[in-house]
Amino acid sequence: MMLPQRVGPVCHVLVLVLCLSAAEDFDWSANNHDSFYYGTFPNGFSWGAGGSAYQTEGAWDKDGKGLSIWDVFTHKKGKTFLNDTGDSSCDGYYKIKDDISLMKEMNLNHYRFSISWPRIMPTGIRYYDVLIDELLENKITPIVTLYHWDLPQVLQEKYGGWQNISMINYFNDFANLCFERYGDRVKHWITFNNPWSVAVEGYETGEHAPGLKLRGTGAYRAAHHIIKAHAKVWHTYDSQWRSKQKGMVGISLSGDWGEPVDITNQKDIEAAERYVQFYIGWFATPIFHGDYPQVMKDFIGRKSALQGLGTSRLPTFSSQEKSYIKGTSDFLGVGHFTTRYITQKSYPSNRGTTYFSDRDVAELVDPRWPDPGSEWLYSVPWGFRRLLNFMKTHYGNPMIYITENGVSEKMMCTELCDDWRIKYYKDYINEMLKAIRDGVNVKGYTAWSLLDKFEWDEGYSERFGLYYVDFRNQNKPRYPKASVQFYKRIIQSNGFPGQREVETWKRKATETCSTSNQLLAADPLTSHMEMVTEVVVPTVCTLCILISAVFLMFLLRKRN
Repeated sequence: MMLPQRVGPVCHVLVLVLCLSAAEDFDWSANNHDSFYYGTFPNGFSWGAGGSAYQTEGAWDKDGKGLSIWDVFTHKKGKTFLNDTGDSSCDGYYKIKDDISLMKEMNLNHYRFSISWPRIMPTGIRYYDVLIDELLENKITPIVTLYHWDLPQVLQEKYGGWQNISMINYFNDFANLCFERYGDRVKHWITFNNPWSVAVEGYETGEHAPGLKLRGTGAYRAAHHIIKAHAKVWHTYDSQWRSKQKGMVGISLSGDWGEPVDITNQKDIEAAERYVQFYIGWFATPIFHGDYPQVMKDFIGRKSALQGLGTSRLPTFSSQEKSYIKGTSDFLGVGHFTTRYITQKSYPSNRGTTYFSDRDVAELVDPRWPDPGSEWLYSVPWGFRRLLNFMKTHYGNPMIYITENGVSEKMMCTELCDDWRIKYYKDYINEMLKAIRDGVNVKGYTAWSLLDKFEWDEGYSERFGLYYVDFRNQNKPRYPKASVQFYKRIIQSNGFPGQREVETWKRKATETCSTSNQLLAADPLTSHMEMVTEVVVPTVCTLCILISAVFLMFLLRKRN
């Protein structure tokens, strides 16, 4: 679509804004895409990078680790791009010191990682001890996610995973074990990473593990149990550990921003709000206000009635549950990557009902938005500021940590001069700085991600890393992309001190990557040499031995 014309009767706009602001204090008309802002972040702002267990650790069956739903899912043909798996991935399990030296080189204040539930429950407690201690020794704060999608397979097989209410107690037991073992050193806990993806892609579309397609019900049921599990873990920490360990427990919610196609059209404004509420509000509203967004209850309830169902497909919280869930987040983690234009679109109920058709919205993109990597990820920096301001007004200006923000490239060849990633980080971080100037309480930022890694159903075809990982090489070497140097300068300056400095950073970053690229040009040759050493040489030797044996037998027979 083309950008809509921002014209219309002034009085019409004013009436709309007054009506909306009376209801929610968020000004949908204030989409000012103003110029770059040079300035610095508040003192003590925390800069970091992130990754997750299944995406980076590898060692999928080592040292007694149990199976996760992602181990099983990726081992089925046709579930991921080129049938890629995370079996070895970046081999992060074996490279703790190497990877922490990369973090130290960038002057990171924190590193966000996840604990693998199926790794820790049998025998894997020691690995995370070493990782946490090594981080702290290097003055890097660990921010730990308890659930980044890798549910133990046994819980999926026995109970149906997050479809079953019993997961709440199992997850609480796992979290409690982590608090007991690591809570003396870990002060920032995230219960769930992006539960939207767990619910929708795991139990609605089946694109992600466990690959179920329970359309119209599965996602809502999974989310319901996840929200209750999050609340229970928060209360467990609050009652048993907080006074001793003095840490914080939050949740990380991911969401795109939805911008109305026409800000003078109330239907578009309502559709955009609905889009955001069905995305982040689905989880944030119960956690901050005690119940699902009213618009979700209305739309899903109405569509359920049209289907002839006696009750809504959206589960309900009892009054006790509402008060138990409300206020269970010491901070809010926000993952954000992109934006969509949103307009009203009605879906007839007789064509089947899904989470997506329940929303009655259509998503559009501007063809002028850059899309360097994943097909879903367009660079729209101003949407980031809009989303942060929305969260400030709707959830009482909570303490926010940006837990994921970054951009991929979709290329199989080596490219370290990632100027598009430099531009993405520069513009998105600057919009976050503007949001802080607007009064949003953002305390830290996590670049996603430290390394190229396994990207779920996309396998290794998308690269989000600041560091390039050569997956063809048995040693999985890491190479810095130009964005490493650029991000390092932002961290050192705690923002953007001036135009001249920022332009110099970009020039110097690009100069450093061209040298590394020359080194990488020889990499295919290295890989071939490895193949020669590991495959060809042993094969030739074996053949030589066999031929020698046959020849010797022939000589012996002839002599006899």
